[in-house]
Amino acid sequence: MKAGRAGIKQPHSVADELFRTVVGIPRAPFLIGPGERMLCVGSCFADRIGRCLADDHFPVSVNPRGVMYNPASVLHTIEHLLLGQEGDGANGEGPFSTAILTFGTNHVYVEKSSGTIVDNCQKRPQHLFDERELTVEECAGYMQHCVELLRQQNPDVRIVFTVSPIRYRKYGYHESQLSKATLLLAADTLVKSPRYAGFLSYFPAYEILLDELRDYRFYAPDMIHPSDQAVSYIYRRFRETYFSADASRYVAEWRPIREALNHRPFDAESADYQAFAAQTQAQLRAFEEKWRGVGSY
Repeated sequence: MKAGRAGIKQPHSVADELFRTVVGIPRAPFLIGPGERMLCVGSCFADRIGRCLADDHFPVSVNPRGVMYNPASVLHTIEHLLLGQEGDGANGEGPFSTAILTFGTNHVYVEKSSGTIVDNCQKRPQHLFDERELTVEECAGYMQHCVELLRQQNPDVRIVFTVSPIRYRKYGYHESQLSKATLLLAADTLVKSPRYAGFLSYFPAYEILLDELRDYRFYAPDMIHPSDQAVSYIYRRFRETYFSADASRYVAEWRPIREALNHRPFDAESADYQAFAAQTQAQLRAFEEKWRGVGSY
């Protein structure tokens, strides 16, 4: 209650109330330009963000060896991509400008016969593997190796760490929180290191879903994965944090063209649709000509 002119307390107005907590995101140490070549590796949340970037016409490689959940497996993908047959990591199209690495868990499966961490048990019997949890120091070590490999490929690469907001019911919710805390502490160690200042950043996808989008309408029917609406909102916060002004204009100009290209007519042979298709192709050519040579486009 607030005191009025006569000293009588008045009810709070709606404007005085805070109906939700908004996750503050520090100013990014770098900005992503239009059409930059990007890499997304990690949990299924990396898949979702990668698809958003692809839809916005960014050349992006998304989990080229499948979904990876723990820092060791994320490292294995980057090793295979940069040191294996893929060569420069982008199908001969040049190095990645930006990498988004999403870590989901610190749980790993170790093959008993070899003592190595496996990325996929390939449906082999469970008794062939031991499940264990990586420590903060071990997670930080794998994350650091990821950063160093990416920098070897491109010394100017920019890297974004995220922790997947998807909880692991099979561990138990408390145990899942401990797993996320381990990843958060490991990521924080590297992001705060002066060695990586200016090109390594943390984006709070985990915090946005759990602390800002608290309502269950922001979850899929399994009550674990984020809904399309939640992913769209988190991706918007990502764009607001990392996209340059040119990148934002690039996306704004591309989206109407994308919608037109995805249009499915009732009659593809009609004169009206043929004119519409010709106009769309002309817009696409103008867009490509305008942005050619800008960023990695």
